[in-house]
Amino acid sequence: MALAFRLSPINRRRLANFKANRRGYWSFWVFLVLFVVTLFAEVIANDKPFLVVYDGELHSPILRFYPETTFGGTLPTEADYTDPYVQDLIDQKGWMLWPVVRFDHRTVAWNLPAPAPTPPDAVHWLGTDDQARDVVARTIYGFRISVLFGFTLTIVSALIGVSAGAIQGFYGGWIDLLAQRFIEIWSSMPQLYILIIIASVIEPNFWWLLLVLLLFSWIGFVGVVRAEFLKTRNLDYVRAARALGLGNGLIMFRHVLPNAMVATLTFMPFTLAGSVTVLTSLDFLGIGLPPGSASLGDLLAQGKANIQAPWLGLTGFFVIGLMLSLLIFIGEAVRDAFDPRKLFAAPPPEDSTGDSRAPEAPRPARMGAE
Repeated sequence: MALAFRLSPINRRRLANFKANRRGYWSFWVFLVLFVVTLFAEVIANDKPFLVVYDGELHSPILRFYPETTFGGTLPTEADYTDPYVQDLIDQKGWMLWPVVRFDHRTVAWNLPAPAPTPPDAVHWLGTDDQARDVVARTIYGFRISVLFGFTLTIVSALIGVSAGAIQGFYGGWIDLLAQRFIEIWSSMPQLYILIIIASVIEPNFWWLLLVLLLFSWIGFVGVVRAEFLKTRNLDYVRAARALGLGNGLIMFRHVLPNAMVATLTFMPFTLAGSVTVLTSLDFLGIGLPPGSASLGDLLAQGKANIQAPWLGLTGFFVIGLMLSLLIFIGEAVRDAFDPRKLFAAPPPEDSTGDSRAPEAPRPARMGAE
């Protein structure tokens, strides 16, 4: 049984405004395609084949561990499918199906024609870095981890910031006053110095960076939500709901929060772009993800350290520039979609011929006309 999904008139107008911004609309689809593709990075770029048919049996090295003895070798350790010896063993009794890029982001290419970093060629489409790792593979994995980090930080920050702003704006009084003083003190903490201190004590990873940045990133959502709650908490529909006996929590999250979420959703794409930029900056400075992790910031740092290899810096620059440009264009389209001036603007009337152009204003009468 198919369920019809019907949008309300206001949401249909929002969707129409979003589509009307062609640059943001197509940026959304381009970004979505790139993100979905990089989610399957292990299928696109890997030093293990998809499928191995050996002696009539099917094997999937991407999903399972196979020792070299499975293919007629002598070592009980996992087979190195890039080793010509293992490839010859498999070719004698079967065949292999490889991904598009035959390198993982950690794979070291030992058979380079020159010392690393090497320029682009038929095997390494964007060349290799100074540790002989494929730049295409590291770009794919780096794009994925940057976007996932940005999404996670933005969503969790929004949950904390919206909740804090809602409580401040709805209750006001001493709660709002004390919370605002706390936010002023907390936002003045030197975030970069805290990250440097933590990096000197422990090895930062994805979750440590997320936790430290989360301590400060939620503050940006508090202001817009607090202002909306302060504006709407004494309106007639809120008073009516309170007179009907509804609790404060139900009034906040059912009646007031939808109005505040308009500003929050408009703000989120720009926060996502900022989160990606922060991770890239930390990786560039060397206090981000652990060494060896696929990172766009590390690619920029290698381009800075290897001026003789311009493909490193140019790849990082264009990938980060494309990612941030798409996010900013999407943010502009979301802002247009939730703009109340465009949301309630009446469409131009149509004449009898179906023309939707606005009618011309009447010309003023000439002086002295009868």
